[in-house]
Amino acid sequence: QVQLVESGGGLVQAGGSLRLSCTASGLTFGSHAMGWFRQAPGKEREFVAAISCLGGRTFYADNVKGRFTISRDNAKNTVYLQMSSLKLEDTAVYYCAADQNSCTRVFTTRGYYDYWGQGTQVTVSS
Repeated sequence: QVQLVESGGGLVQAGGSLRLSCTASGLTFGSHAMGWFRQAPGKEREFVAAISCLGGRTFYADNVKGRFTISRDNAKNTVYLQMSSLKLEDTAVYYCAADQNSCTRVFTTRGYYDYWGQGTQVTVSS
C-alpha cells in the first residue's frame, strides 16, 4: 500500500520560510516523478512544483518560481518543498503526489498523479 505523509506545515509570518517534507512508502520512490500541489479554501487544487525521479528536472508554477525550491532525497524516500518569501496568498493545504508512470517527465496536471498524501496546512499571517 502506497503512503505519502507530508509534514512541516504551520503558521509563519509573511516573508518567512518553511520547509515541507513528504515521505513515501510502498513504492520504489526513486523511480517516480513527484509533485507538490496546494489548495486554498474555496479554490481548486493547483500545481506548485514537480521533480523528476533523479532530481535532474524541476518545474514550478509561475507564482512560486524564485521563491520555492523542490528537491528530493531518494535514500530517504523523501521529497521537500523549501518555501521562502512567503506571501499571504501562499496560505493553503499542501499536498505531495507521486506519478507512478513517469520517471523523467514532470507534469503540472493533477490527473497524471496517482498517489496523494493527506496534506499539511500552511498559514501565512501578516
